[in-house]
Amino acid sequence: MYTISLNNLEFHSFHGFYQEENLIGNTFLVEIVVELNDFNFSIEELTTTVNYETLYQIAKEEMAIPRKLLETVVKSIYDRIKLLNPNIHSIEVSLTKKHVPIEGMVGNAKVTYKN
Repeated sequence: MYTISLNNLEFHSFHGFYQEENLIGNTFLVEIVVELNDFNFSIEELTTTVNYETLYQIAKEEMAIPRKLLETVVKSIYDRIKLLNPNIHSIEVSLTKKHVPIEGMVGNAKVTYKN
């Protein structure tokens, strides 16, 4: 099993349920973990694996589309990755909102979708 991951991808996006979040935005971190079934990569072609540049592009494009729920964002990223390669065994996508609009809360919020 091979694991390809992108960690701590930082984006300023406008996701959130509240109007203020849609106006000023927030800082988000995206993490993507893709596991590939054991496969002979001796031919060394990007078409046989999942290119992390493609993973980044998917995350970037989806983060640019404002949505009310983080669950919608992670599922959209997941759905696009799932189409990339039939050798994908599992996918995990996490989205962390760094500044949660809850008075007095110190910390962040994170949503993860995996199969």
